[in-house]
Amino acid sequence: MYTLCHINDIPEGGSKGFQAGELNLFGIKKDASVVLYINSCPHLGVPLEWMPDKFLDDEGCYIQCSTHGALFSIENGQCVSGPCMHEFLEKMPFRIENGSIIIDL
Repeated sequence: MYTLCHINDIPEGGSKGFQAGELNLFGIKKDASVVLYINSCPHLGVPLEWMPDKFLDDEGCYIQCSTHGALFSIENGQCVSGPCMHEFLEKMPFRIENGSIIIDL
């Protein structure tokens, strides 16, 4: 069991990166819901963020890969534009206990 953060540590409409053991992860909060993905582009396996905790495009509508500009759906991680079209980011299962986001390693 590994506690990443409190749900309020991710700003509404924003993102936050995490290191959990060997895993690089990131979470996004949109419409009060949180999604959690492994921080690896399916195209080259590189981290997605262009700056710490910056995983979204300028409008906050898509996850954006900093290497090739690929865009991914926030809700399901599917690439909608870029070199890995129709591939998916890998979701990380989690649970929320007392407001904390927890994963099992």
